[in-house]
Amino acid sequence: MFKLFTSTNLFPRILLSLSIAFIYNFVTSMDSILSFLIFFPLFGSFFIAWLPSEQKTLIKSIALFISGVVFLFSLSLFINFNKSLSKFQFTETVNYWFPWDSSSSTFILLGVDGISLFFILLTTLLIFICLLSSWDNIHTHLKEYLLAFLVLESLLLGVFMTLNLLMFYILFEATLIPMFIIILTWGSRERKIRAANMLFLYTLFGSVFMLAGILYIYWVVGSTDYQIIVASAQFTSFEQRLLWLSFFLSFATKVPMLPVHIWLPEAHVEAPTAGSVILAGILLKLGSYGFLRFSLPLFPEANFYFTPLVYTIAVLGVIYTSLTAIRQTDFKRIIAYTSVAHMNIVMIGVYSFNVIGLGGSILQSISHGFVSSALFLIIGVVYDRFHTRLIKYYSGLVHIMPLYALIFLFFTMANIALPGTSSFVGEFLILAGSFKENTSVTFLAATGMILGGAYSLWLYNRVIYGNLKKDEGNLHLKYSYDINRREFYIFLPLLIGTLLMGIYPKVFLDSLDASLLNLVFQLKS
Repeated sequence: MFKLFTSTNLFPRILLSLSIAFIYNFVTSMDSILSFLIFFPLFGSFFIAWLPSEQKTLIKSIALFISGVVFLFSLSLFINFNKSLSKFQFTETVNYWFPWDSSSSTFILLGVDGISLFFILLTTLLIFICLLSSWDNIHTHLKEYLLAFLVLESLLLGVFMTLNLLMFYILFEATLIPMFIIILTWGSRERKIRAANMLFLYTLFGSVFMLAGILYIYWVVGSTDYQIIVASAQFTSFEQRLLWLSFFLSFATKVPMLPVHIWLPEAHVEAPTAGSVILAGILLKLGSYGFLRFSLPLFPEANFYFTPLVYTIAVLGVIYTSLTAIRQTDFKRIIAYTSVAHMNIVMIGVYSFNVIGLGGSILQSISHGFVSSALFLIIGVVYDRFHTRLIKYYSGLVHIMPLYALIFLFFTMANIALPGTSSFVGEFLILAGSFKENTSVTFLAATGMILGGAYSLWLYNRVIYGNLKKDEGNLHLKYSYDINRREFYIFLPLLIGTLLMGIYPKVFLDSLDASLLNLVFQLKS
């Protein structure tokens, strides 16, 4: 029976039939689209788990099909999203019960507004790209690798959709488990154990305080429903400051901000290419999203009180990590430190408390998801060929990989916020918004753009230009080949997204305006 069920010919038909039935249920109605996006990857991972590990092509095809379907249906959120509404849309209500809560009117709520919409789209796109980029790169424990990514996708989508504080915390922490496994199992060097432990311990330690804050909120308000808390909670100034600090420790570790940023370069260097893409492209956004969704509207007075602290840490983070990136010799470590710098610029936009800066912070977060993910994939292309990330072994790649050099140049320019790219729009709005609040902070943050040009252009010059080196480290550069068709298709959506946001950001800003105006009203009312 098992052989019949897992037959190479029969199984795709079963999965396709069930998928069509599953999908048809949601094509006819948008009422359950959010739960579909969360549970469909889990549904697919259940089938993959039953497949024999030897059927690698079938397993990869099914996983790619599942992630592709989820991405296409996430686009329906954008298409059907009402840009004029500030309230949550596509909301879903599910009854649940806890031993300490006998109330029959308690719900897990799912909903999407302009703030969470683009984080959802970014998640579904990057998971699909990660699975496509891993098509020929993962040879050991392939099934478990794909299962980890599909489970991680479900958890991340749940984080961006849930409107319940307790469920947010559970999903927020649960994302650590598949990421820990990905680094620990498919990391590139022996230090992967240390890197996985640092990721887990740093982020878990910060989140313990957030859990204490959530339990206190439940004790005071009597509910963990986000909308009820925003509407009815009346915390004193002292309570707001303590609760803000408890949430800050968790979200700042995730961003990451100084001095709890050390885990990120280690995790990036040791993670496989797809793991680095998810780390930079999505997991770091959990921190900035947490500030936007919870810290700002729940503790408005405390936000203004602690703004000087956030500005100081963020500015130091931008300058310090940019200078640190210049002196790195590892390909991945450079991009890892640039990620810290860019995310700290995002924090300056978050705490500008105006629509311009807040909009810029979200656009910059999405742009960073495009650009940093592409740069890690660019590193992965040469690592797959030469199995080293030390820059000293590379030179003159333009002679043998001209298309690779062109794509690398485009994303290098995007990384330094060249006009016409997504990063320029995000950083310009952040600096314009922060200038209205604090000119000194804006000036210091702008130095990150200058330092960004230094480390980005120097990296590109060392790797792409010059003469081909002789066979140092047995690299055999002269026998290499340019990017193939699969690799080009991986970069194509990131190229389109970066250009679209840079040339026509109105597409994104129109969906954000109503939600951001409502957020600013909550802050200043």
